[in-house]
Amino acid sequence: MIRQPAVAGYFYPAEPAELRREVDSFLSPQKSVEKLKALGCVVPHAGYRYSGGVAGAVFARLDLPKRYIILCPRHYPEGAALAVYPDGEWVTPLGTVPVDGELAAAVKHEFPSLREDWMAHREEHALEVQLPFIQRQVSEFRFVPIAVGPVRFDALTGLGHAMARAIAAQKEPVLIVASSDMNHYESDAVTRVKDRKAIERILALDARGLYDTVQREGISMCGVGPATAMLTAAGELGATRAVEIRYATSADASGDTKRVVGYAGIVVQ
Repeated sequence: MIRQPAVAGYFYPAEPAELRREVDSFLSPQKSVEKLKALGCVVPHAGYRYSGGVAGAVFARLDLPKRYIILCPRHYPEGAALAVYPDGEWVTPLGTVPVDGELAAAVKHEFPSLREDWMAHREEHALEVQLPFIQRQVSEFRFVPIAVGPVRFDALTGLGHAMARAIAAQKEPVLIVASSDMNHYESDAVTRVKDRKAIERILALDARGLYDTVQREGISMCGVGPATAMLTAAGELGATRAVEIRYATSADASGDTKRVVGYAGIVVQ
């Protein structure tokens, strides 16, 4: 199965040369800094105009491997609540990226509630927008695409533990990318306060605390599920710290402080 781009020309440029220039502009300010080996990360997924600087700052800081599990929220009510794209290729304007079928099967074996489902990924942007950042830095890589819908905490931790077991059995390193924007459509002042509460839980490697804080404080963090699963897996794999790389809101790009979205870039080691 070949998955064609859903948001090229909308969230990011559809023309390859323009896309290369834009992605490189987000990566280049960070190229001289020390690379971080990581188990996981949180990166945003809005249009590149708004969140590309935060995403680029994260990907440029990472010592990037050849294999990935990329978790994204399921923004549309299509497909399974926990949906893996099990095989084939994904296309971006920069070329094709193969799905890591072996690793996808290993995670599914460890967590049978994960369903093979192409529909959940068909129109979803939150995973697609991550690929060009990796393509510009890693010549050949494979990844497991997983969409996470609205499920309970125990399902998220079950997925996290399954990913950890599957990754531990691999010979090569695997990076877990949790695609998430932060609070949505409140004022810049309110969003920054709410986002800080969620970010503090991520920095504390506290999956339960993140999930509960988002629910209790009414933080509309769309990728709390992916982030919770990633933190669970990273904890089992031995994570000892998280580093905040960059934070911004859409107001930094648009100037509109009345109705913003927050973006956090965090590396888990």
